[in-house]
Amino acid sequence: MKTYLFTVPIVPGKTETWKNYSKELTGNRHDEYRKSRQRLGITKEQVFLQKTPKGDMCVVMLQGDNPQKALEMMKTSTDPFDKWFRERILIESHGLDVSQPIPQNERVLDFDERPAMEYAGSHKH
Repeated sequence: MKTYLFTVPIVPGKTETWKNYSKELTGNRHDEYRKSRQRLGITKEQVFLQKTPKGDMCVVMLQGDNPQKALEMMKTSTDPFDKWFRERILIESHGLDVSQPIPQNERVLDFDERPAMEYAGSHKH
């Protein structure tokens, strides 16, 4: 299972609109949302609102077999829900140009505090 993390700005003045669309995903559109994620191979999705001095941001964590491929598929899907999501969330709320490729992440830090016994066992002299 792979994890893909990314941030995306929320268009100024669209935070409440974005929140309302997001509420639909746990409300009246939940079944469509769940089926979309299953179809796209997404097994877990977490979304956070982060307020910054530069504006509101959306922080997203996707897990699945290939989350980046799932995002690429979402950009061109003809499924009615995927089209709604693309138009309302990606374009209107985030101002994304869905014709552009999904950016690759560059890992710059990976801290892993393992238990002392595990660490000692991996450094035998």
